[in-house]
Amino acid sequence: MEINGTTALVLGASRGIGLAIARKLAARGVRLLLPWYDWPESVRAMEEEFSDMDQDHICIKADLRNKEDVNRIVQLIEQETGSLDILINNIERGGMPVVHGPYTLAVNSDQWQREMDTTLHAKWMVFNSCLPLLQRAKQACVINISSIAALTGRAGIAGILFNDGYAAANRGIETLTQTWARIGAPSIRVNELMLGIIDSRHGRNTRGWGILTAKERKQLLDHTLLHRTGRPKEVAQAVLFLLEQADFMTGSTLRLDGGFVLGSERVPAMPPGILED
Repeated sequence: MEINGTTALVLGASRGIGLAIARKLAARGVRLLLPWYDWPESVRAMEEEFSDMDQDHICIKADLRNKEDVNRIVQLIEQETGSLDILINNIERGGMPVVHGPYTLAVNSDQWQREMDTTLHAKWMVFNSCLPLLQRAKQACVINISSIAALTGRAGIAGILFNDGYAAANRGIETLTQTWARIGAPSIRVNELMLGIIDSRHGRNTRGWGILTAKERKQLLDHTLLHRTGRPKEVAQAVLFLLEQADFMTGSTLRLDGGFVLGSERVPAMPPGILED
């Protein structure tokens, strides 16, 4: 897919992974619509950065859990371009157990629903609202950003980072990806990019990582085959692959986790066996 001159809706672009993706797409000549809701300091920096570019990018405040706000974004895209070529469905909210503790705490009374509403339902609402715009494009691509929490759950060393609601919500993204691929075919490709521990998401640049003990951090890295966390720019590069080079891929999940899901198990030496010549 040739993306120069296309239009993309990139969720979560004020910081971390979303920002890295937005920068990569802008450098490829994509015009961006960038919704934001919280993190005001990051938003100001994002607005300053993208307003200085030539593609006439648009930053807009919107709560993507709210149907009216989502409709307002769709109407804006309709007015500006009449269609949508790319949707980067990068919206989530997950309370790390090491930070938030159990759901039973009074302070966490809304946490489970917040994780479901943001990580799963908001993705569903944005896609369904944008579907008519995506169908008007000659060729369109949707990328759902998810987490390996879908596979690990709150088990093993991953259990200090991934809570139950967050894991369950991410588990549902694969079903949505496959359903949407069927709905969108043949003109709309829909794929899932499943992330492991990324520096700005569960990794080194997060509050949760900072309060882990040295032993816990080592356990997480030792459990990752490549013995490191991922970088936002590596996620952005994977997004470019799915957009530009994966024209025969839809309904699929690409896992970018450094081998975390495979765990710390190693392949043993082959036994000699008992058979004789």
